[in-house]
Amino acid sequence: MDAMIQGSEEWHTARLGRVTASRVADVIARTKSGPSASRANYMAELVAERLTGARGETFTNAAMQWGTDNEAEARMAYEFRTDATVEQVGFILHPTIDMAGASPDGLVLTDGLVEIKCPNTATHIETLLTGSIPGKYETQMLWQMACTGRAWCDFASFDPRLPEEMRLFVKRFDRDDKRISEMEEQVREFLFELDATVKRLGKLYGAEVRIAA
Repeated sequence: MDAMIQGSEEWHTARLGRVTASRVADVIARTKSGPSASRANYMAELVAERLTGARGETFTNAAMQWGTDNEAEARMAYEFRTDATVEQVGFILHPTIDMAGASPDGLVLTDGLVEIKCPNTATHIETLLTGSIPGKYETQMLWQMACTGRAWCDFASFDPRLPEEMRLFVKRFDRDDKRISEMEEQVREFLFELDATVKRLGKLYGAEVRIAA
């Protein structure tokens, strides 16, 4: 579907100024009094990306690097467990919302996706014990399904430090069109506000700025 390599300069450029699956949870986050601080912070990040044409400063901690270093092994473990080949993809635009997209960890068969996590051991053990998918990842996977049209996504948690029988946890999460529709409405509202902010800044200071198509 897409030859773009995740993490490449091309991939970062494609994501610039766009809502991505891993941040949709920030877009829809609410408190009792209204939109959350994380929503406002994400809005500010995307405004900056639109105005500068460059992504903001990023950092990689030990936990993030661990996840990156072990993703390939996790993918092979998942393929062995499910007897399915994972097709790696880059950034996939939402079919009707141009300034939004997703980067699934892989396409599986004709209708599926996989989202791979390599967390710290305590988090992985908690997942083994509860057998549940954290809510923030449900949001991420739903948005990936919204962008790809896929019917399900396997959540895979992997920790190679544990005994072999405990290393891989896989749970299937099915598409929920009602939740996806609600998320799409909130993402459109967020992008409308984002465009308005960028346009206002451009008008106030006489600068040409990038807005959604």
